[in-house]
Amino acid sequence: MESGQEIPALTDTAAEFLSLIGLKELEHCLFAETLAVVGTGDPPRDKAEGQWWMAAQWAPYKREGEPVRNCILVQARFRGWQDGVPRCSTLKAFVTPQLETLEQEEQECLEFRPYPTEKSTHMVSHQHGMTVTKTLQEGEAEPQCQSFSYSQAELRGLLLEGASLLLLRVLARRHTVPPGLIFPAIDTEGHLCTSSYSALGIQRQAVGSAETEVFVMERAMHTSTGISTVWQSSFLPNGRLVQMMQVGSPTLMLLQDESILSKSGGFEPQLPFPKEPLNWEEDVQLCSWFLDRKALLLQQPQDPISFAAEFFAHQRPMDTPFASIGSASPLPSSPPDHPPANGE
Repeated sequence: MESGQEIPALTDTAAEFLSLIGLKELEHCLFAETLAVVGTGDPPRDKAEGQWWMAAQWAPYKREGEPVRNCILVQARFRGWQDGVPRCSTLKAFVTPQLETLEQEEQECLEFRPYPTEKSTHMVSHQHGMTVTKTLQEGEAEPQCQSFSYSQAELRGLLLEGASLLLLRVLARRHTVPPGLIFPAIDTEGHLCTSSYSALGIQRQAVGSAETEVFVMERAMHTSTGISTVWQSSFLPNGRLVQMMQVGSPTLMLLQDESILSKSGGFEPQLPFPKEPLNWEEDVQLCSWFLDRKALLLQQPQDPISFAAEFFAHQRPMDTPFASIGSASPLPSSPPDHPPANGE
């Protein structure tokens, strides 16, 4: 069925942010990582109740009648407990370098006895927009299916779950989140909503028996019913997760491998003003300096040290070692009454 929902708007900040993500930046975000699923109670938290895994890598994407596209394959797996019931879920998404989702499938299974409940959400983009198909299978009953279709106009800047996990890595490596970073999204019911991102700052958190600085972010999904689902995630400077939790959940995902810290790097202080590009070709003085030094390099003298001493002598103050053009050596002579360096 066609959706009749209000279209969530892509903010200018979000649109500009997507346009500035480069391939080199994404390359640093392509890796696999594993976190332990633990309870949110008091420490110790060394007893894992499950596992969360995520990986991102380049992969070919092929659809019938279309050429093969080189995309980023984002995968995630979760296994743990929900209200005392074993729960597992998987995510598989093909995402373009612009974080546009071509296809995504999420599956969840609650292992009730004797009949488990399985849910799946499949989303695929096409020339007219995107189709979302939800399937519910309860025990041996007939599967229940429901579909939503969205037009291209409704999908501008749409950020689905797989792309969102990749975006968090990009933000973590930048150590900053621009204000007003809000994207259209699709909630667990297949309805359009918005997803916002904000920074909670740099904090210190435990990793095993060690402690380290992490960059903390909050992601909130706001539905049309007014209900918000909030996640808080902590990252190392290299974009690797230290902790991730849904606010109000009895469990969280936690990094327990201390060896990861040795390659995490450090947080660089953010400048209060942006770096300005240097266009030397339009700066007369810089251009003159460049051409002077270019001439030096192109001549390739047999004795570079002596040649450099003579070349730069007229550009130095008179009290510098290169002041004497007639000197055969660029090094200064010993001052009066001062013994030579070799003591002779």
